[in-house]
Amino acid sequence: MTSDRPPSTPRSGHAVVLGAGVAGLLAARVLSESFDRVSVLDRDDLPGSADTALPADTALPVDTALPAGTALPAAGLGARRGVPQAGHLHALMDRGREILEDLHPGLVAQLVAAGAPTSEALVGGRWYLHGRRVGPVSTGLTSVLASRPLLERELRRRTAVLPGVRLLPRTAVIGLVGVGAGEAGGGVGTGAVTGVRIRSGAGDGASTVLAADLVVDASGRNSRSLDWLSAAGHPAPPTSRVTVDLGYASRVYQRRPEHLDGDLSVIISTTPGLRGGGAAAVEGDRWIVTLAGLLGEHPPTDHDGFCTFARRLPVPDIADLVRAATPLTDAVPYRFRESVRRHFEAVRSPPDGLVVIGDALCSFNPLYAQGMTVAAQQTLVLRDCLREGLGGLAGRFYRAVGGVLDVAWDMATSADLRYPAVVGRRTLRGRVTGSYAARAQRRAHRDPAVARTLLRVVHLAEPPTALLRPALAARVLAPGGAGGHARPAHHDQS
Repeated sequence: MTSDRPPSTPRSGHAVVLGAGVAGLLAARVLSESFDRVSVLDRDDLPGSADTALPADTALPVDTALPAGTALPAAGLGARRGVPQAGHLHALMDRGREILEDLHPGLVAQLVAAGAPTSEALVGGRWYLHGRRVGPVSTGLTSVLASRPLLERELRRRTAVLPGVRLLPRTAVIGLVGVGAGEAGGGVGTGAVTGVRIRSGAGDGASTVLAADLVVDASGRNSRSLDWLSAAGHPAPPTSRVTVDLGYASRVYQRRPEHLDGDLSVIISTTPGLRGGGAAAVEGDRWIVTLAGLLGEHPPTDHDGFCTFARRLPVPDIADLVRAATPLTDAVPYRFRESVRRHFEAVRSPPDGLVVIGDALCSFNPLYAQGMTVAAQQTLVLRDCLREGLGGLAGRFYRAVGGVLDVAWDMATSADLRYPAVVGRRTLRGRVTGSYAARAQRRAHRDPAVARTLLRVVHLAEPPTALLRPALAARVLAPGGAGGHARPAHHDQS
């Protein structure tokens, strides 16, 4: 299946994307179908997009996979400075993989050529819920175990060769430009957004205006668009917050074939405790090992503390791995305080010319690995809305994308809000959802049908209502405790 724009599709105008992360790069891919020119701005260097681009004779069209046997270097990928979590464990859900492959056919083959392993979820990896392993059931889901820097590098390479698209690194956006006020005041007026004010290079030069027919803000959780809009008199959207005080630490290890008996990943859920962790094989014969804790139960970064935290997880798999593997880096920390959703759909008249997507619109607890996949889903909604024209685009997009956000937001927050100390709005629906999900998780230990559907819901490949189908609900609600594929709890009090 290809996603090439039909030759008859007219293109005109200029779109500007703020941020060259996953959300921004996928937005640029979609925008290239509707605009003659697309400029992707990022304040950081963009390693691997131009200086390490493929040679001319292997720079293939966007819908073409690399020839069999073509090798890509896995070393020296680098990470953008603006992505402090880049060195930690990331997961691309199966629905996200499908969307990326639809927008960039051959991308998965390219990641594999660069050394990223793939496996079928639950078959090639281990998943522990409530301290017990979910059985190795076939799910039809493919896990692509690429590091975040590798994924972004290959997306940048593909984006950079799209007709009319240009990547502008080391470009800071310092304001929005709008009708009636932007040229003189550097801000946005009460009309449509018509561009951005930028400063290039070291940031000490004069600012310039970059005109645009559409600005897409994919600049992440620290987006300044809300501040700029508020300063110009636009109403702020209502905001939902769920405070989890998550801290995690990650370390890279050398991988050997015998580690984890040949499995490629292990996830130990925090449910029902506050501590968890994960390890995934990535390119370069390496493991990324991430330890995590909620509500202040944060893992240490010194060697002894990191190992001790791993030993105190409910099962010993990660502790065994870090004891057997050779560390290649020190542990690095990251902290995530709260999930945030901005309800732009509740704003009566959002300004035309500006669409906010990705983490700038809704950021999720990274324990649930939803961010990249939900960003990909948002870009498909944006593509559909663009086909109806630019008039009222922002309002149409926010209304249409609400269903996508509802699914992931409800899944993540209902799980987090089961902890009494987590701060956030609790509803009867959320309590019921959380209770049913916990029962489904326990049933998954002994029922392959429940395990398969549960994981397909987690991967956003099926809606949560799949777990409510009568035949499956009967399995979830059947009497009997969790059993099956369990490993004994491992409690090291040292």
